[in-house]
Amino acid sequence: MIFEAKAQPAALVLAFAAVCVMSAMALIYTKHEARKLFVELETLTHERDELNIEWGQLQIEQSTWATHARIEQVALDKLSLVRPKSTEIFVIERP
Repeated sequence: MIFEAKAQPAALVLAFAAVCVMSAMALIYTKHEARKLFVELETLTHERDELNIEWGQLQIEQSTWATHARIEQVALDKLSLVRPKSTEIFVIERP
């Protein structure tokens, strides 16, 4: 195809305009996606922080429930165990 001298710059301008519009649309799309992903990242970061706080609280609760005094108290209350008197305790030493 042979273009006329005056038609050639008009087609070139039209092609450049189309490329600029497509580039602008791509820029808008990528910015929108980046913002969506940033919001999702912030949400997940907040959720992670909340879960870390809850995990710490559960570890403290577990350590509280697992103390020797607590286990001994539960054993005495629930299982009806009786502490031996000091006269009933015998120490056996190995020869």
